[in-house]
Amino acid sequence: FKEHMDYLAEANFNVVDLAKALDDIRNGVPLPDKAVAITFDDAYRNIYQNGFPILKEHGFPFTVFINTQPIEQKNRSFLTWDQIKEMTQSGGVFANHTVSHPYMARMEEGESHGQWKARMEKEVADVEAALEEHLGTSPKMLAYPYGESNQEIRTLLTDQGIVGFGQQSGVVSKDSNFADLPRFPAAGNYAKLSTLKTKLNSMPMPLEKVEAGGDFAGEMPVSLTLSFKDGQYRLKDLACYVSGQGKAALNWLDDTTVVAAAEKPFGVGRGRINCTMPNRAGSQYYWFSNVWIRAGEDQRYVSQKN
Repeated sequence: FKEHMDYLAEANFNVVDLAKALDDIRNGVPLPDKAVAITFDDAYRNIYQNGFPILKEHGFPFTVFINTQPIEQKNRSFLTWDQIKEMTQSGGVFANHTVSHPYMARMEEGESHGQWKARMEKEVADVEAALEEHLGTSPKMLAYPYGESNQEIRTLLTDQGIVGFGQQSGVVSKDSNFADLPRFPAAGNYAKLSTLKTKLNSMPMPLEKVEAGGDFAGEMPVSLTLSFKDGQYRLKDLACYVSGQGKAALNWLDDTTVVAAAEKPFGVGRGRINCTMPNRAGSQYYWFSNVWIRAGEDQRYVSQKN
């Protein structure tokens, strides 16, 4: 993490406050060059112990999406409200990650659709209330646990003026879906700085339209139809990659529309297609990712048609 933060400083990235940056994007206000926002999911105490001193040293703003149940239970592995308040004094913003970190698109055993929806409404509302109570304000942002949502959940957030974040890779632009914004992972298997540099320098794919066939994958291989905006792009250099399968087959329907297809069905869980394309100079990449859920028989997803 220190290596990542030092790189942002040395390479003159503009680390921006996430909520303000999103407001600017939606209002047509240009962001500074090399703008990047730092986010964490969950309320783990090691953010305070290991991450916060480094962030404070650099003066970087950051956002933590918190699930409040372990905080209220005073779990020693999670942040306390006092630590959270201290972090807000040095650029920290705290946002919604639900109360109990559920799979939001799944029903519990024996639960009706109405009960599921009421439970999800409470998962969101109780964190909003806790943020208001303890911090005096909420930034009206939520990161979906496990990156999973469906159209009902996304509509629930939109109706409340809450911006939603998934876990699919990509760059935010004014054309993004503000109920399911992309982010790049930078921990665990994705922590290598050399590959992170490429992502940090990437640009939003210039897409007019995306068709993915919904949130769910089934027994057939998934496909993704991308329609590009007018412009001078290196479309012949577009490459798409399927989780666990390698390169996707590309079928160009016309000069600006392509279908990227997986060869085999996804296994149970989340699968994705990542597409990249070099810019005209070859110095940066456009990037787009789409995620599907392949439901297991016993996982009780609310709908595989949303």
